[in-house]
Amino acid sequence: MYILKLALIHRILNCMFSEKNLVLYKNQPALILERDGDKYLIESQGGQKKVRDKDIALLHPGPAGQLKEIYTHADTVFSAGEQLALRRKALEEAWELLDGADTSFAELAGLVSADFSPLEAWTLYRLFQETPWFTGDINGFAPRPAQEVAAIQSREAEKGREQDIRQEFIGRLKKNQLQLPEDGKFMQDIEALALGKSDKSKTMKEAGFKESPERAHKLLLDTGYWPITRNPHPARNGLSMLSADERLASPPEEERLDLTGMTSWAIDNEWSNDPDDAVAFDGRYLWVHIADPASTVVPDSPIDIAARNRGATLYIPEGAARMLAEESLEDYALGLAPVSRALSFRILLDEAGAIAESGVFKTLIHVSRITYRQADGMKDDPALAPLFAIADRNFERREKAGAVSIELPEVHISVCAGGNEPQIRIEQVEHFSSADMVREMMLLAGEAAARYAFRSNIPFLYVSQEQPDIPSNLPEGLAGQYRLRRSMKSRRVGVTPSDHAGLGLGMYSQVTSPLRRYGDLIAHQQLRLFLAGQKPLAKDVMLEWISMGDAAAQAAVKAERASNLHWTLVWLTLNPDWVGKAVVVEQKDRRVTVFIPELAREAQIQINSEVQLNDTVYVRAAAISIPELSVLFTEA
Repeated sequence: MYILKLALIHRILNCMFSEKNLVLYKNQPALILERDGDKYLIESQGGQKKVRDKDIALLHPGPAGQLKEIYTHADTVFSAGEQLALRRKALEEAWELLDGADTSFAELAGLVSADFSPLEAWTLYRLFQETPWFTGDINGFAPRPAQEVAAIQSREAEKGREQDIRQEFIGRLKKNQLQLPEDGKFMQDIEALALGKSDKSKTMKEAGFKESPERAHKLLLDTGYWPITRNPHPARNGLSMLSADERLASPPEEERLDLTGMTSWAIDNEWSNDPDDAVAFDGRYLWVHIADPASTVVPDSPIDIAARNRGATLYIPEGAARMLAEESLEDYALGLAPVSRALSFRILLDEAGAIAESGVFKTLIHVSRITYRQADGMKDDPALAPLFAIADRNFERREKAGAVSIELPEVHISVCAGGNEPQIRIEQVEHFSSADMVREMMLLAGEAAARYAFRSNIPFLYVSQEQPDIPSNLPEGLAGQYRLRRSMKSRRVGVTPSDHAGLGLGMYSQVTSPLRRYGDLIAHQQLRLFLAGQKPLAKDVMLEWISMGDAAAQAAVKAERASNLHWTLVWLTLNPDWVGKAVVVEQKDRRVTVFIPELAREAQIQINSEVQLNDTVYVRAAAISIPELSVLFTEA
C-alpha cells in the first residue's frame, strides 16, 4: 500500500497540467478546464480566466470534481472539531517522523491522509499553512524547530483565550449587562461609529446589531457606557468642540482714523463675550464698526485655512468652539480694551433712509459695551435715540421693498457642569427693541459694503434670496408667522450681486462677524487689500474659498440644531412631569401642528377637541429617543 502511495506521489510531481487538474491560483484552489495554446482556461472563485503555467501550481492531478464541493469539504473539516483534530494529530506525528527533514506537499499529504483525493488536497494545504508544525508553500514544506512550535502554540492558546473572553463580552453586550470599566476596551469601535469617525463596527456586527450611528448611540446609552448627556453631534458632523488653537499675531501698527473722541456702542445679549460690532452716529454719518482680525489673518495662511475649514464659530449649549483662537479675543473683540481697532463702514443716509454714500476706513474707536436690556432703557437718551430713529426708517424702507419679518419665539439653551449631572437651562429669549435696532445697523453695513465693493470693482461675497411664496390667506398670530417661515426660500452665496428678497435689499453682503464667520473674514480681507492698493483675490479663488467655508458653516448649523435638540430631549428626560403650553399653527383633521414657545419646537399631535389656529393646548413628552433625536408629544 505504501509503495502504491509513493507511486501516486511521484506521478503528481512529474505530470503535466491537464484537464480536471486541481491547481493553486493566487493561493486559492482552481480547476483546469482545458488547454489553449500556451495558456490554460481555469475556473476559480472569481470565475473563468486564462492563465500561463507559471501562474498556477499543481495540488492534485485529479480528476477533480466541482470546485464548490472542494471548498465545502474544507469548510466542513475546519468547522468540525473531531475531523480537524484527527488531521492535526496526524500532521504532528508526521512532523515528529520527519525530524527536521524538508518535504514536498504531496509527500506530506501522503503521510497525513490515507485518502489523498482531490477533495482532500485543498483541505490539507490549508491545514499545513495554518498549523504550527511546518512552514512553506506548494513548492515544499520544512518542519519548524520545537522551540518555535511551542511559541506558536502558546500564542494560539492565548488567542483562543482572548476569543473566549470576547465571546463572553458579546453575550453581555447583547443583554446590556456590561462589566464596566473592564468591558470598555471592547466598545471603542461602537463609540467611533456613534461619533461618525467610522461607518462600521465589527463588535456590533458580531452581536447582530444594525450598524448605524443612531443604533450605536442607543447601545452606548443602554449599556451605561455613555451618560444620556453625551452629545455626539459636533463630532458626527466632523467638527471640533475645541476652539482654534493658533493665536493671531498682535494687531499691526498702521495708520488709522482716530474716532476715540466719539463713543461707539457694542450692544448684545447678556451671555455674549465676543463682541465684534459697535455702532455710533456723529450727527451726519452712521458708523458701523467691525472687529478687524483681517489685519493679521493673511489669505491662505495657516490660520486662514483653519478658519475656512471651520466655516464659523460653533455655538452649542456646552459653549463656543471658536473659528479663531479664544486668546485672540482680547486683541480683536471690540470694547475689551480702552481703545479698539476696527474696520469701519461710514454711511450717509438720504431723507428716505437709503444709503447715499458709503466708505470703508481702518479706525481706532472707544467702545462702551451694554446689553439689549440696558439699551432699551436708553432708547430716548441723546446718545442712542438717533440710532433707533435710523433703524426705524431703514425697517420701513425695507418693508416697502417687500422685506419679510418673521417673529417666532426663541430660546437660549445653556449647560453648566456641576454636581452629579450638568445643569441645563432653557430660557426664552426676551425680545428687545434694541435688538431690532442693531439688526438694522448690521443690515445697513452689509448693504453699504456690497455697494462699495461693487462700485470699486472688488471681487466680493454677496448673499441673495429669491422671492418667497407667501400665501394670500396668511393667518394672524403665531400661525401666520409659522406659515411665513415655511414659505421662505434658501439663501444663496456667490460672487455676483443679486436681490435679497427676504431683506428687501437689491444688494447685500455679510461683513459684520469676521470673528465668527469665514465669509465675513474673507470679505474683510478683500476690502483691506483694496484699501492698501493691492490686488484683491480673483473671483474664482474667492468663489472656491467661499464655497468651502460655507459648506463648513452649514455643517456647524446642522450640529448646532442637533445639539440644541439633544439637550432639549435630555432636559425633558430629566423632567418627566413637564407640561407646557403649545399654540396650534396648522390643522389637518384631528392631526394638528403646534408650536411650543417654551422649547421653541414644533410638533404634530393628535388632538381630541375642536381647536382653531392660534388656540392654546397643553402637551407633554410621551416618548423620547435621544439617539434618534425624536420626541412624541401628546395632549396633556
